Amino acid sequence: MQEITVVPGDFSDSRVVALLREHLEGMHASSPPGTVYALDLDALRAPSITFVTAWLDDALAGCGALKELDRTHGELKSMRTSAAHLRRGVGATLLEHLLGVARTRGYRRVSLETGSGAPFEAALALYRRYGFVEGEAFGAYVPSAFNRFLHLDL
Repeated sequence: MQEITVVPGDFSDSRVVALLREHLEGMHASSPPGTVYALDLDALRAPSITFVTAWLDDALAGCGALKELDRTHGELKSMRTSAAHLRRGVGATLLEHLLGVARTRGYRRVSLETGSGAPFEAALALYRRYGFVEGEAFGAYVPSAFNRFLHLDL
């Protein structure tokens, strides 16, 4: 299997920008109005966000981010695998990397908000495989029949 390399995201790379655009468009296409909380390019540049990309040789395979909510709590954001690289371990590699960052920072918990239904089943299965469990809303999120909140105690 080809090795996946995770590096800090480069917002000046047009491939990264295109994947983020694809992510936002996909979220809006598969989510009811008012339920998309994905970060756009500007929000991902915030100092509280660590944004990384995954590469297979010179091909962008995916991206993900970790947002610091407070000194002990992080939130996974904008996890996306390129359609050309599905089922190659990209999501798991990104998740492991970002959980490693969270542990290094001393976070006691990592949470995420995601959708529900068929478009989100693969992501939900991945998070559950890593021990995330459904729980309460956090931060400024508004619970709905559509979104899910998952948490992992570190």
